[in-house]
Order: sequence, then C-alpha cells, then structure tokens
Amino acid sequence: MGVSRRAILGATGAGLAMAVSAPAQARPDPGAVARGAFGHAPGVAFLARNENPYGPSPAALRAMAATASAGCYYANEAESRLAAMIAERHGLTPDHVMIGNGSTEVLNCATMAFGRDGGIVAPELLFEPPLSYAEKKGVAVTRVPLGPDMGMDLKALAAAVSPGVGLVHLCNPNNPTGLLVPGAAMRAFVTKVSPIAPVLVDEAYNELTDDPVAHSVVDRVKAGDRVIVTRTFSKLHGLAGLRVGYAIARPDLIAAMKGWSMSNGGNTAGLAAAMASYDDRPFLAMSKARIVEARGMIEAAARAQGLATLPSAANFVLVRVPDAERLRKALADRDVVIRGPYGKWTQWSRVSCGRIEDVRRYAAALPAALAA
Repeated sequence: MGVSRRAILGATGAGLAMAVSAPAQARPDPGAVARGAFGHAPGVAFLARNENPYGPSPAALRAMAATASAGCYYANEAESRLAAMIAERHGLTPDHVMIGNGSTEVLNCATMAFGRDGGIVAPELLFEPPLSYAEKKGVAVTRVPLGPDMGMDLKALAAAVSPGVGLVHLCNPNNPTGLLVPGAAMRAFVTKVSPIAPVLVDEAYNELTDDPVAHSVVDRVKAGDRVIVTRTFSKLHGLAGLRVGYAIARPDLIAAMKGWSMSNGGNTAGLAAAMASYDDRPFLAMSKARIVEARGMIEAAARAQGLATLPSAANFVLVRVPDAERLRKALADRDVVIRGPYGKWTQWSRVSCGRIEDVRRYAAALPAALAA
C-alpha cells in the first residue's frame, strides 16, 4: 500500500532490462508456444473435426504475411472486397452477400433474424450449434425425423412447414451424415417451401461434391426465392482457424441477418487468406483430391472390417459400428482421435478426412480397437 510510484517504475525498468539482457535460450520458443496452442498434439492422428490440414494455401500464407502489419486497422474495406468477389462469381451484387466470422456466425444470424417469428423447422440431425444457439435465445425448433436411409425427409419437412413458420434450416451435404440431396430435388424443395417460409441451406461442404454448381441452390437466390445459402472457407480452403464464412441471399434477407451480426469489419488475416485462396485453382484441386482420397481410404478400412458406411459427399464418413463411444475410447488409447456418437445414434461413428498418413493410422488401428 505504501509503495511509491518511483519504486514501481524502477521495478518495471529493472524487469525490462532483465528481459532484454536475458540469454536467447532462456526465452520462450515461439514455435513451441504455437504448437501447444494451435493445431493438434504431435503424434496424434486427429480425425475428429472436419478440418482440412492441407491449408492454408501458399498464396494465403503469403497474403497473411503481407497484410500482418495492417492488423492495427479495421478491415471493413477488405470485407467489402471479398463480398464483391463472391458476388461477381455468382452474377449477383455485393448486397446479396454477408461475410461472417465463419459460417457459424451467418447461420446464427439467420436463425435469429427469422426463427424468432414462428420458430424453425429442421431435420433432427444436422450441424447443431446454430439451432442450439437459437433455442437458448427462446426460439422454438421443430425437428423432423430422418428417413430410413438416414437422409433428410424432404416430404416430411415440407409437410411440417405451415404459414407462420419463421425458417426452414437444412444442411446439404448434411453433417454428420455426409449425405447429399441432389441439386434438382433441393431446388424443387426450395421452390415449393420458400413462398411459405425462408429456407436456409448450409452448403459448407458443397465444394467437395462431384458437381458443386449442380448441387447448389444459389441459382434460386438469383431467381428471387426466399432462400439463404451459407458457405465457408473452413473446408476446401483449409482456413478453419481463420474464421471466414458467408451467406448469399436476396438483399432484404441479408439486411435482416446483418442486424444480428456481432462482427465489426472482419479478421485481417482471415480476409487476406480468403481473398488469396478464393481463385487458387491449383491448390483447391489438390486439396479436394486429397480429401476424396482420404474419404475412400476410410470407406475401404470400414469395409475391410465388415462395417457399413453412408455414401459421403463431404470431408468425413459416417461409419456404422457396434458402439461408437467404446470405439472412440479404444482409438484414443491408440492416439487416434475421432468423434463420439451423436445423441441417440450410438452406433454411428464420424471419421474426418485428415492427413493421408493419419487416415492410414486409423485404418491400421481399427481392427484392434473394434476388438477392445
């Protein structure tokens, strides 16, 4: 209580002098700090999140390095430029695009902007966080059972939508099933349902399908339907930790969603990386090829053990196993990390497409883990 200001300043100066004069080997290794805080532990095959370990692309890395010194400024202009790039590709205007802190933010904005009035209709199994977020804010969610094949039952979903419903929320390809509703069927659903309620289609994995344009409903945005398409740079582009996603919709829907945004100008590094990799065709082709290769390896490993898989169009595979939680623990004991079960679906195990060498470790460890 009686310490003088001069004493405090003197102690601070002494501390700084010690830090400056300390031998190099006594200082923290930035690389070691980074390895502990970002990515996954060395020696662990991490296949539990739908990440793309082959990104960021070299172009994205160069862009981040070049713009790092501008990190002291808000990145509103960069956000506008990325929105313009996305709009141009789809033949729309920047007013049709909203940039968010990952696609999760724009999904949350959509559930709140429209779900508060009449609630949300959704399949009982899909990417859950936006629905959980809305429910915690008081939004009612009606979950429609999946079909016998684990696919979204579009007929039942359409029947559940009545005048007054605030939003219909879908994910295509769906997470965690990986199942794809063909573009023609999804467009027919949007055309039928959107006059009654806005339709939100999470297309986070669209770029990993065999024909991204054919399986997207962005064309229904251009047609003027009440449809919101969300995309992300987290998957094919490998920018999950840089948090850049976006929505494409009519300007009036985008304006309503922006009222719920919590971002202010975006992330300098993330926006620089996204702009650099958006048209980086060689990297994107390589990235997709590696993901498809890993997907095939997971499916083959499951078949070799007599396990069924759902046909995936994403960067993960849902495998039917005797006990998903027991398998997760057994694989974790072997330094292979996968997802546990999803709610009542205790016999379904989701395995993400990580590095090829890590997928090989999964395949090698699977027989013993199943027997454990």
